[in-house]
Amino acid sequence: MKKLPIKSCLYSLFVIFIFFVIVNYAFTEDFEAVPVKGMVTLVDLGADKCIPCRMMSPILEKMEKNYRGKAAVVFIDVWKNRDQAGRFGIRAIPTQIFFNKDGEEVFRHVGFMNENAMIDQLKKMGVTI
Repeated sequence: MKKLPIKSCLYSLFVIFIFFVIVNYAFTEDFEAVPVKGMVTLVDLGADKCIPCRMMSPILEKMEKNYRGKAAVVFIDVWKNRDQAGRFGIRAIPTQIFFNKDGEEVFRHVGFMNENAMIDQLKKMGVTI
């Protein structure tokens, strides 16, 4: 059996390491701007593979479209962005957190939240379509 030179092995390990860094960067989003400053923000923390989260997906897409420019609607997949679960103190998914214009949390809900309940909470915060 032919032995590989150490230099070649180290080069291969370096290439593999760089590949994983690039892949990790490509699938990690930057959520430092959440909550959005100066705008009421609805953050839904869940996962693409979670059934209640998937049920909420079309609702959140509609909310994002309807409230564009008036309120920020953000979905964070905590299975892909695990650091965000700790940052927002998530214990179960889905969790919806409503922030006022100053970035202060004003309401939190755990579990499936229907469209009317989200609209009602945004109205309480002074945001209408």
